[in-house]
Amino acid sequence: MLTLPLTTSRDAAALDAASSLSPVPPPARDRRDTAPGPAGDLRPLAVVIGSGFGGLAAAIRLSVMGYQVKVLEKLDAPGGRAYVHRQDGYTFDAGPTIITAPFLLEELWALCGKRFADDVTLVPMDPFYRIRFADGSCFDYSGDAARMEAEVARFSPADVAGYRQFVKDADLCRDLGFAGLGSTAFDQPIDLLKAIPFFVKMKAWRSIHSLVAKYMKNEKLRVVMSFHPLLIGGNPFSVTSAYALINSLERTWGVHSAMGGTGAIVRGLVGLLQGRGVQLRCNAPVTRIRIENGRACGVELDNGEFIAADIVVSNADTAWTYKHLVAREHRRHWTDARIERGKYSMGLFVWYFGTSRQYPEVPHHMMVLGPRYKALLTDIFKRHKLAQDFSLYLHRPTATDPSLAPPGCDTFYALSPVPHLDSGTDWASYAETYRAAIAEVLARSVLPGLQQSIVTSKVTTPQDFHDRLWSYKGAGFGLEPVMTQSAWFRPHNRSEDVPGLYMVGAGTHPGAGVPGVLMSAKALESVIPHVHA
Repeated sequence: MLTLPLTTSRDAAALDAASSLSPVPPPARDRRDTAPGPAGDLRPLAVVIGSGFGGLAAAIRLSVMGYQVKVLEKLDAPGGRAYVHRQDGYTFDAGPTIITAPFLLEELWALCGKRFADDVTLVPMDPFYRIRFADGSCFDYSGDAARMEAEVARFSPADVAGYRQFVKDADLCRDLGFAGLGSTAFDQPIDLLKAIPFFVKMKAWRSIHSLVAKYMKNEKLRVVMSFHPLLIGGNPFSVTSAYALINSLERTWGVHSAMGGTGAIVRGLVGLLQGRGVQLRCNAPVTRIRIENGRACGVELDNGEFIAADIVVSNADTAWTYKHLVAREHRRHWTDARIERGKYSMGLFVWYFGTSRQYPEVPHHMMVLGPRYKALLTDIFKRHKLAQDFSLYLHRPTATDPSLAPPGCDTFYALSPVPHLDSGTDWASYAETYRAAIAEVLARSVLPGLQQSIVTSKVTTPQDFHDRLWSYKGAGFGLEPVMTQSAWFRPHNRSEDVPGLYMVGAGTHPGAGVPGVLMSAKALESVIPHVHA
């Protein structure tokens, strides 16, 4: 959700080149190369690749900015990582399930002259999460200050004062990093220079775990207060302490879930686009961004169709976009070598399952932790080794919305962070073994009698992320948000390589997570020109 500035002489040329960039109107397009829009519609056309949260939000903003917009989606339904699986009467949100900073969604509805609450009902979570440790002890993480301090005191009374100081630091990170920089595109050197004082004030060179460890000595509390970067693809021992802002975002605006699942928000966004006359085509994989006269001029689909455009916005994985959709001769900055040597977020193994009974003692969001923390994260992020042990995020949406399962039943998914495809794991042959191990752990810990109550089951592996979602190395969140892959070193919202090409979503600024991808769409407004009548 936040990216940090870091410059070296290695990228001086890129800085110099960017200093000449400014939002300028796209050149006139030869409309003979594309199907015509509504009669007499001479607005410039923006093609958006992908219909994840970032792509849908970008399409709405582009439409409001005066563009004619077409959204092209590879899958058979919109949503991208927020796709919805329906199986045997159970409804599974494929990806994001945690909604914070809901005002970012409300803003999109307001741009269209509508009210978010008229289309989507958000329910506040209490607790936000339950964190269960391997020894069976639990920490209920909430937004209530008194209850949080009482929970901290249960584990370590001596750490309450340190927790209070951590909260102050987290609030500072929210004010400087989220409110101050989140929707600002790092597009020109001046953007970088303006941000440096913010990061100095946040002491952003520290890892979030080191920040937490400075204030709290209890090892379990250090886990509770530092795990948040895992929700956006980062190792708490590597990513900046500025990600303490997530703690503050949750306390400030709460943690919410949507009735009908996250898919209800996707349907609402699609409805906004339909109301604005925006075309959304599914089963339309883009296989090439065509570049002529040094500028993106449209896209080619896997069926050979060409769709001309004045600008192209990619909500696809940024590494995949550059490596597979942009020809090498047009990539001076994002070369194959640069893409390959990047550090990528972990992969995700997700087991979706429905049960014939309910587990009312399990909250909506639960972390079921294994015996190791730092060592497991080292295996995942640095050694790229699939370990025998694991930690899980257990999602039980029927705790809030029983309609997502048949009467008297529960819908779940268990998500295990795993290495991306550099681990060499043959997921086609190992997925069932790994799923069974997860089922055994859950049955022994929080879901007794699980094996006898499973009605339906489905798994997604890093290989599926690669093959189905076209995510480079099967990474769940694109480039890991370490300092050397942030701000100037993260793929820019406006392409460094191709005029007329723009990026939105988890792989660009400001980063992953629902707030991050929604803000990436907002950042586009500072680098894409508005259309004047």
